[in-house]
Amino acid sequence: MANVRFKALELLSQKDFRKENAVEVPSRLSELFCKKVFSEETMREYLTKEAFTSIQDAIKRGTKIQRDVADQIAVAMKDWSLSKGVTHYTHWFQPLTGSTAEKHDSFFTPFESDRAIDRFSGSMLIQQEPDASSFPNGGIRNTFEARGYTAWDPTSPAFIMGTTLCIPSIFISYTGETLDYKAPLLRALHAVDEAATDICRSYFDKNVTKVSPTLGWEQEYFLVDSALYQSRPDLVITGKTLLGHSPAKGQQLDDHYFGSIPTRVMNFMKELEIRSIELGIPVTTRHNEVAPNQFELAPMFEEVNVAVDHNSLLMDLMARVAHKHHFHILFHEKPFAGVNGSGKHNNWSLATDTGENLLSPGANPKKNLQFLTFFVNTLKAVHDYADLLRVSIASAGNDHRLGANEAPPAIISAFIGSQLFGVLEELEKVKDGKLSPEEKTDLKLNVVGKIPNILLDNTDRNRTSPFAFTGNKFEIRAVGSSANCAEVMTVMNAIAAKQFQTFKKEVDALVEKGLKKDEAIFNILREYIKACKNIMFEGDGYSAEWAEEAVKRGLNNLKTTPEALGRELDPKFIALYEELGIYTAREVEARNEIKLEKYSSVIAIEARVLADIARNHIIPSALKYQNRLIDNVKGLKEIFGETEFKDLAQEQTSLIRGISGHVSTIKVEVENLLEAIAGAKAKNSSMEMAESFCNDVIPFFAKIRSASDQLEMMVDDELWPLTKYRELLFTR
Repeated sequence: MANVRFKALELLSQKDFRKENAVEVPSRLSELFCKKVFSEETMREYLTKEAFTSIQDAIKRGTKIQRDVADQIAVAMKDWSLSKGVTHYTHWFQPLTGSTAEKHDSFFTPFESDRAIDRFSGSMLIQQEPDASSFPNGGIRNTFEARGYTAWDPTSPAFIMGTTLCIPSIFISYTGETLDYKAPLLRALHAVDEAATDICRSYFDKNVTKVSPTLGWEQEYFLVDSALYQSRPDLVITGKTLLGHSPAKGQQLDDHYFGSIPTRVMNFMKELEIRSIELGIPVTTRHNEVAPNQFELAPMFEEVNVAVDHNSLLMDLMARVAHKHHFHILFHEKPFAGVNGSGKHNNWSLATDTGENLLSPGANPKKNLQFLTFFVNTLKAVHDYADLLRVSIASAGNDHRLGANEAPPAIISAFIGSQLFGVLEELEKVKDGKLSPEEKTDLKLNVVGKIPNILLDNTDRNRTSPFAFTGNKFEIRAVGSSANCAEVMTVMNAIAAKQFQTFKKEVDALVEKGLKKDEAIFNILREYIKACKNIMFEGDGYSAEWAEEAVKRGLNNLKTTPEALGRELDPKFIALYEELGIYTAREVEARNEIKLEKYSSVIAIEARVLADIARNHIIPSALKYQNRLIDNVKGLKEIFGETEFKDLAQEQTSLIRGISGHVSTIKVEVENLLEAIAGAKAKNSSMEMAESFCNDVIPFFAKIRSASDQLEMMVDDELWPLTKYRELLFTR
């Protein structure tokens, strides 16, 4: 194993990847935008007016595309694809594995005995039957009832990867249950659109006909040289390092953050940006992150469904481009101990079809009251469904990240800034019932009217807050870097939709009692502010004081995935989903089962890999070095005699004793670990198994790692089998 490590380092020193993989960027990236996308401009060129209008209505209003029109669209897609060298098509979907999936079918169709044509029809575009019986389903279907269907999602544009036309699709079972991330997301987006549009049209702007939630994600990741990556079995199998002593220099100096991007990495970034822009992914930001060899990229804001698809597509693309540049990309939330983990901040807002951001103040009190309405209702939604939001970001990887190094804690709280908090305190003082003309004027001029100026100086961020308002959007900072954005976005839009519906009913009830619309709105917002103040927190989310204060406020601190998933089946949450038509109770239960099983599987794999490396790599290397020391001590004794050699061999003897102690610890704890794994697997339910892996198995990881990392500092560097942190993190 040590030989593999040194061969990897030697190979790296011999290669000039900077020169070999140099990338020439076109003078104008804008000319490449959507080159490989069946975009609106492409549709105008290839579709009849009838077909173009039909697909635009489907995208903007959700109307159904008729089968004869679908045939026209399919022919146009095929003709465009063939002009780009495409040979196959696939329904590209996002099953509950956390990655994307595709089954390729050829346009090629034999015709008569010696002829063939390229064929693609409306029925082939709209639906496929990929079987896909082995995807997670949570017990919804048996393997002998394996039929599953993919159905075209026209709201997300088709694109070309290589020689394949990819058609974004949903994935459902034969009996209609959702088996993917996209279908429930689309339902949640429809619900929030209807609820938010209803509020806008009733109280603020009758011209609004659609409200689209928007998402701007920020993708963090690590890059590791491919040869060094292959020398670490824990990285290869689990995506994280299970062992490894921290180097003397990590991120203490903050010299990597926003620093000059290494040439080799810049070549990777350049090619990634070119290919992303061709696929319509509007990436605009790139930079070094805090940890060594950690980086980030971010796009422009997009409609949520498209943004989610683009993030899933980008992660696939990043891995492909990284491979070409002899890198391996790490999306694990905590691949290295002692340095920052990686997140995927989700910046969420609401945009109207009239061009307004509902979470941005306007030029007059009416627009600012609109802002306050959606702002306060969002806070109320998060307050009422905080645990569900926590569930949406729960994973084994994210458990390692939450609570330190710029990752927020597991306690769901909201940061809005002290000045905006002051505005809400003023609104708490609104008189119950009707307001006098003087009171209305004072509110609109001295409270509501001042919001734009206040927000000019209120755009700072609290990096310890999981839900922070940053000027014209809410930033959900707790999402893990490997996560599919769809899950947290489904929850965020579902709880917002529910809250908007409730708000509308309560305001209308006050209006029916004789209050003016703005009076009714102020009265309801006042009560919401009082109700949700417990989640508003401006301080240090990492502090012990906040953990204590959160308990007093009645906020849950669900530190682990099993704890979080234990809350997912709360009848209140199931009722929310069923009322909005997002999930049935059976679907919620199935997804909860899938997440628990995945958690247990991830921990079981990590545990077995750790046991294997510790027994088959660490212990033999330590004993080999110990034998060298023993031979050295024997030699000293022969040369200097019984009395004198003891002083001369003091250091060697201490090392021999220390190595024996750490080897013994590893041996004992690995045996205990394997017993704990067997005990966990013997549990009767998925929840019991996950809890056992969390509480009974994971504690042995730290014990084995501690002993191994101590040995790493003792054993001769030439004998150490694993590529070290200093090599993984600082090799450019």
